[in-house]
Amino acid sequence: MKYFLCLLIGYCVGTINPSYIIAKVNGCDIRKRGSHNAGASNAVILLGKTVGFSCAIFDIAKPCIAIAVAKAVFADFKLSFALTGCACILGHILPFYMGFKGGKGLACLGGVILTFDWRVFLIMLVCEVVIAFVTNYICFVPMTASVAWPFIYGFITKDIVGTICFAVVGIVILLKHVENIKRIARGGEMHFSYLWNRKKELKRFESMEDKH
Repeated sequence: MKYFLCLLIGYCVGTINPSYIIAKVNGCDIRKRGSHNAGASNAVILLGKTVGFSCAIFDIAKPCIAIAVAKAVFADFKLSFALTGCACILGHILPFYMGFKGGKGLACLGGVILTFDWRVFLIMLVCEVVIAFVTNYICFVPMTASVAWPFIYGFITKDIVGTICFAVVGIVILLKHVENIKRIARGGEMHFSYLWNRKKELKRFESMEDKH
């Protein structure tokens, strides 16, 4: 029952997707425009920086809330953190009411790490910001973070079951970014520099469309 309820709490909270909901209210399906991702990064592109960053904060807060609830209900259950955190990420990626086609899990993963230890979160955040600037692609951030996190968690906690759970979720996150890699290969992936150089990036996309 503890296993099931931790998974249920995490998944239900994780399915709440503000990017998708706000876009729907504005008359569009965020999964069919921009980068086709139902997450905060695409919300920045389609709905503006304020809405996008607000969605990111909400997505980060989701696992924090879910894990806090699970720990309060099951104070003596050691796996409550890992199970609830993993379920929350999967709820964001695979929400039932969106046909299991949700976001890509970066912000939720960040929320899990933040809940675990804010110092680990800050160190990883700095590393991922460097990766984003060096590669100029935001998609490399969740990909590298999802690979690094299970190793970091396992090294610190020695929790084998929890490490395996995070590794499985990491694989799911990597699979969600296969299309990003394909778009990078053909030059169709949005650059990270879009955040501060929107006109240049849009012009690049226009020139690509003209070539095709």
